[in-house]
Amino acid sequence: MVQDRRFNTVVLHFTICAWYVFTVAQNMAITSLRSHPGVSAFGGRWKYLTFINLVLQAVFFSICFLADIGQLWDKVKEKQSLSTLVSFRDGLFSVLAFPVGTFVVISFWALYTYDRELVFPKHLDAIIPTWLNHAMHTFILPLLLVELYAVRHQYPKKKHGLLGLAVFCILYLVWVFYIKYAADIWVYPVLAQLSHVGMVVFFSLSFLIFAYLYFLGEMLSMRFWGKSEHSRKKAEQSRRRD
Repeated sequence: MVQDRRFNTVVLHFTICAWYVFTVAQNMAITSLRSHPGVSAFGGRWKYLTFINLVLQAVFFSICFLADIGQLWDKVKEKQSLSTLVSFRDGLFSVLAFPVGTFVVISFWALYTYDRELVFPKHLDAIIPTWLNHAMHTFILPLLLVELYAVRHQYPKKKHGLLGLAVFCILYLVWVFYIKYAADIWVYPVLAQLSHVGMVVFFSLSFLIFAYLYFLGEMLSMRFWGKSEHSRKKAEQSRRRD
């Protein structure tokens, strides 16, 4: 029974990994062939959180697949290496893959609904086909929820998880402002519409949403799988003190 479940997980992760590799390749091919204006500008594709997230998801599910293969192979000698890989997989999911992926979906469609010109101008319809737009901005969330339900991920201590997420956010923010400084362009049209105060509010709200999504991922994981090992140990220590 356990072996069958592990095999199903291998198939799931291989399929999702292949999907993301295909999506990244199509993104690069289509945007190059059809001359995406942002791709040819300073920073290329790597200035867009959407593309960074696509690569992040592809890397994450590749690691999931490798960890699955290791767990299927009962005669693994390097058990310490496998344990490290599984821990890295869990950390990557909880700190980056889930909150960043979910943020991309929510923020894109919220801005798109309000005014699409702020995030995905109409002229991009002639460059990026509808299916690819949804692959980058919609399908990510259902796949993450499937992962959350299919595999138990051990969440790190909250302060460590939030610190890792904060480092990612700060690095990306620095990158966005460096692009503005070096090339005098904003990565997203919405930023050009904001005052200095508006920009502070916008980025502060974004940071809060990232933090909320981190807690949401942990809460959903606990609902599906029960408390993590760290949470159980903390609860036991608290009972002992009482």
